[in-house]
Amino acid sequence: MSDSDQTGSTPGLPSTPPPFHPQLGPEPLPTDEAEALAIGRKHFPEVGSPGGPSGLFVHEFDIGYLIHASWPPAEDPTARPADPGGSNIVISKIDGEVSHLPNFPPEDAVELYHEVYRPNSA
Repeated sequence: MSDSDQTGSTPGLPSTPPPFHPQLGPEPLPTDEAEALAIGRKHFPEVGSPGGPSGLFVHEFDIGYLIHASWPPAEDPTARPADPGGSNIVISKIDGEVSHLPNFPPEDAVELYHEVYRPNSA
């Protein structure tokens, strides 16, 4: 994703969160962290791209895979972020559904996911 694809990006600050892409159907069920990461990459700017994350990480838990990004440090750590926020992605091990969660630390995001996740009954 190029700088021109990102509105409101400021060099040295985390990029604008990726645009929301409605889920047209569940993803295939991932069988391991590598497959979950491949699905998760579709929901973030390219790692290392201008304004993109410096890395994507997978946190496996009982009913899903949490994908979260790390962002390069801001040039001025005392400045307020231009675009606070962002999101984590969870891919369900039960039905492949992709969910967006706030950019909480992994343990807090997993706890929130347990509170709000309802498997599809279709």
